[in-house]
Amino acid sequence: MPILVLDIGGSNVKLRLTGQNGRTKKIPTGPDYTPKRLIADVRAATKGKKFDGVSIGFPGPVIDGRLPFEPQNLGPGWAGFRFKKAFGKPVKLINDAAMQALGAYEGGRMLFLSLGTGLGSALIVDFHVIALELCNLRWSKQQSLEDRVGKDAIMSLGIEQWEENVRIAVKMLRKAFLPDTVAIGGGAASHLKHVPKWVRRGDNSWALAGGERLWTEKRFRY
Repeated sequence: MPILVLDIGGSNVKLRLTGQNGRTKKIPTGPDYTPKRLIADVRAATKGKKFDGVSIGFPGPVIDGRLPFEPQNLGPGWAGFRFKKAFGKPVKLINDAAMQALGAYEGGRMLFLSLGTGLGSALIVDFHVIALELCNLRWSKQQSLEDRVGKDAIMSLGIEQWEENVRIAVKMLRKAFLPDTVAIGGGAASHLKHVPKWVRRGDNSWALAGGERLWTEKRFRY
């Protein structure tokens, strides 16, 4: 069953068809990017290709398979958008960090953090997937956790202070969630120079693998 996997982010959409030997395409996004543009871009990128279903990782809350809110880093029109009708295919919609976590999961209790344009997070406990919104936790009165560990913080604070903030955040969240393992992914994860031995570091390929697992592994619960 060929599946189209879309990992939507504030900088780009990563796209892969199962059976394509891991080849990934990127489509630029941004603060004006709308779902109608997504559909048009994906149709152009997959012209002549066949797929039976679509997995979508979305940078925001997903409740009962729908988007209740507009995202912070994209354009308008996402809340309530009917992806199944637009694609004409079955669609599985999930929070983007949760989809990345699916690709990283190896069992037990795992906390997943995605360092990208913002901060994504998810917890998986014995194949039960829980999308989190840890980005909104306060670092200080003026700043959120996302403000201190997101991609913009690399430029504003410098790489060394940003990495120190990531270490502080991971230590704090590890005490709160008591995971067996912590997995860190997302595009900015590659900037980490020192990764504790109890932390697994990956990249955006976890999201694409997770999109495939949505269809192939029935033991996960969302």
